[in-house]
Amino acid sequence: MSLTTTFPLAETSRRRFAAHVNLLRLDHSVKQIFVVPGIVIAASLAGAAFDKALCLRMLLGLGAVVAAASSNYVLNELLDAPYDRLHPSKRLRPAACRSISVPLAYVQWLACAAVGFGLALMVSWPLFLSVLGLWVMGCVYNIPPVRTKDVPYLDVLSESINNPIRLLVGWYIVTAAVVPPVSLLIAYWMLGAYFMALKRFSEYRQIGRDSAMKYRRSFEYYTEQSLLTSVLFYATTAMLFFGAFVMRYRMEMVFAFPFIALLMADYFKLSFVEDSPVQNPEKLYREPRIMALLALCCLVLTMMLYVNLPWLARLFPKSGVHSLAHTQVALSSARSPQLF
Repeated sequence: MSLTTTFPLAETSRRRFAAHVNLLRLDHSVKQIFVVPGIVIAASLAGAAFDKALCLRMLLGLGAVVAAASSNYVLNELLDAPYDRLHPSKRLRPAACRSISVPLAYVQWLACAAVGFGLALMVSWPLFLSVLGLWVMGCVYNIPPVRTKDVPYLDVLSESINNPIRLLVGWYIVTAAVVPPVSLLIAYWMLGAYFMALKRFSEYRQIGRDSAMKYRRSFEYYTEQSLLTSVLFYATTAMLFFGAFVMRYRMEMVFAFPFIALLMADYFKLSFVEDSPVQNPEKLYREPRIMALLALCCLVLTMMLYVNLPWLARLFPKSGVHSLAHTQVALSSARSPQLF
């Protein structure tokens, strides 16, 4: 084989390798930030120390959820390639451009899932089941005949349910003794649905109804009005259940409400911008105002998990419910999860 033949082959191999790496969408790993609140809240309620054992569990847990998510991304690109070719930006994805080996990509899908499950099992069975749930929801979302991404409203709800699953991942990294409160899980789910519905709204506005329907079947049933109505529903439901969690478990977190509301309002406004970054949440780090508000929310929420304000109990008296102290006693008295 001549030298002139070898170089093109090597270049083709490099491009094929890069395309398969891009299938993993490692830049989307920023979405796994939704695991962190589960870690912080569970650590606060359980009184867990951030020692070496917990840090190791965090590394394994985050590695597991990143691997499972990458597996879902590979499947998504493989099954969505015909539709992505109709999208103004997604048409450049590796599968849509036919720059990958499809059989190898399916091996990649299963291999990433196996890595995620293996890492999760090194921490605990509840963490494994959470990571498995994340992967299964990816299959439900993408694989016919179920393929919930083609069903209006169910597309948003089935994708955003990954948020409470990520919270469970963070929680079970810290402790497998108890499950997090249902009110917190529902609030997290609905908050994710709020963000996802705004993503759909922004896509609908940019692409236009006719092109949107070709790209995603659920757009056949959506209108701008119906999408905005669903956004309002998800936002109010999220805050209702977050309020229920706050009132029962950690009254001090009520001070985070104004900052969360401001963040949600700014995100809503951003969805009306042409070529809005709302369509690609992994690129929101380029929006300084949104990132500043997000950092402020995280700071206030974390502070209020550890700052005690007894006078709030007199201002908002509780009756017939368990106090945070009872929850902390139950968590601290339970056995901590074993790493191996």
